[in-house]
Amino acid sequence: MPEIVDRILKCSDCGAEFVFTAGEQHFFRDRNFKNEPKRCKACKAKRQGGAPAGAPRTETMTTCSQCGRETTVPFKPTQGRPVFCRECFLSRKAAAAGAGA
Repeated sequence: MPEIVDRILKCSDCGAEFVFTAGEQHFFRDRNFKNEPKRCKACKAKRQGGAPAGAPRTETMTTCSQCGRETTVPFKPTQGRPVFCRECFLSRKAAAAGAGA
């Protein structure tokens, strides 16, 4: 089997060259992916609606539905759905796990 080395590919969206690393190629081969990537990381993130690689996550300031404390969450809350601070979220998760046992 030939040695896997980094390869230069061309993004199908922006035309920029990007590196398809040997590690990524091993990952693709291990998962039996048949096609190599067509887009650079920035175009892939843009297409998926996410932030570019390395960009900070967005944080939204809100009030915890359980304890009333101000907290930040890594998503935009949906109207009508409860939002919990980390402590309340973890305590609810632990209580649910205990009830299911």
